[in-house]
Amino acid sequence: MKTPFNSSPAPFIEGALGRIAPTILRWALGATLLSAVADRFGLWGPPGGTNVSWGDWAHFVAYTAKVNSFLPPALAQGLAILATAVELALGVGLLLGVARRPVAWATVGLLALFAVAMTLSFGVKAPLNYSVFAAAAAALLLGTSQPGNSPDPRSREL
Repeated sequence: MKTPFNSSPAPFIEGALGRIAPTILRWALGATLLSAVADRFGLWGPPGGTNVSWGDWAHFVAYTAKVNSFLPPALAQGLAILATAVELALGVGLLLGVARRPVAWATVGLLALFAVAMTLSFGVKAPLNYSVFAAAAAALLLGTSQPGNSPDPRSREL
């Protein structure tokens, strides 16, 4: 018979980590989306700065046109606005935990669109370099996971 003094803490630790993992995953995905939004408004620094992808709106719109090179360039501004609005809404939704499953699934869709567009325009290495596939997979895991074994059906919501 095991006692609290000679039993392994592994099941307790794994259970605790399993309960908080979806929250950490939501926060990581939300921060990732919001960081990209911040970058296009220069909040991480000016264009060309260390660890800055765009640095301002004009550079982001130009990048949007390149990512969507298979579409008419005139659509770049509208796509940039749409992508920014969706990323902002999903990032905030993930951080706050509102409509967790629908937000997770919408994040999968958005990241899948990014991955396809990047692959078509730049090849598969670009979305791999930016971890777009990994982020999409993380959002998919978040959208499909069922935390806890509580009999309370309300606890099934992430």
